[in-house]
Amino acid sequence: MKKAFNSESGKTAVTSYYNMLLEHLTIPYERINVHTRYGNTFALSAGDTQKPTVILLHGSSMSSAMWLDDIMAFAPHYHVIAPDIPGEPGQSDENQLPLDSNDYAEWLLDVLNVLNIKDTYLVGNSLGGWLALRFSTLYPERVKKLVLLAPAGIGSQNPAFGLLAMELLPKGESGINELLIQLNGGMPIPEIRLNYQKLIMSVFNVRQEVIPVLSDEELKRLSMPCLIFVGNNDVILKSDETAARALKKIPQCQVVELPEKGHSLVGMSEEILIFIRDIS
Repeated sequence: MKKAFNSESGKTAVTSYYNMLLEHLTIPYERINVHTRYGNTFALSAGDTQKPTVILLHGSSMSSAMWLDDIMAFAPHYHVIAPDIPGEPGQSDENQLPLDSNDYAEWLLDVLNVLNIKDTYLVGNSLGGWLALRFSTLYPERVKKLVLLAPAGIGSQNPAFGLLAMELLPKGESGINELLIQLNGGMPIPEIRLNYQKLIMSVFNVRQEVIPVLSDEELKRLSMPCLIFVGNNDVILKSDETAARALKKIPQCQVVELPEKGHSLVGMSEEILIFIRDIS
């Protein structure tokens, strides 16, 4: 299996930056390790463990660090778990599991079972959205509500993104900066986040395989209420296709289109809480 990092020194550098980012988490939290059939899973845990659980699944080329603001928003109301997905640039097992299998769904099932979580509110971004979808089609009884941010697996990927990356990456740091800004819908990125993403790009073995699109039959199995956010300026996924297909194929589905946003959808905790808590 391909591993997440291309060197031990790269892994150490990313972990050090992650630890620095955790200094911005101003609420009580725990670092936990969950032992699954796919190796160790590292996760952040916050909030009262007696309250309902929210699981946050990050996108590819990222880690649980993307959720720090959301963890602080959710923790007063829920027990929040933000795991590092195996094979991604976090602190879980480095092996990248095959996407054309149920391995990632079975991994998440292990996490819930080990932590004795009967059911959960499931939130996923990009690859994490695909994982959340895959899990929810196989184990719908374990998901109370499903929230997806720019999810892969419903609409197709945009082939133009590969061309954009080929054009910008050879330009060095300026090209990388521009590519990341394009992912953010053309909007500037805070320097601390930008530097983290650039560090990851320099040491992470980016996945080459196309993320599988779920079939109509699979999408129809999503019996729980579902809320999907898409950015109209998404350069990786065809957001219009995602929105149209989700509304047509997922039984209890709401779609929110964000005209100014791209693929990187952050800072959505207020809208997610409204949906989860049924606040009108």
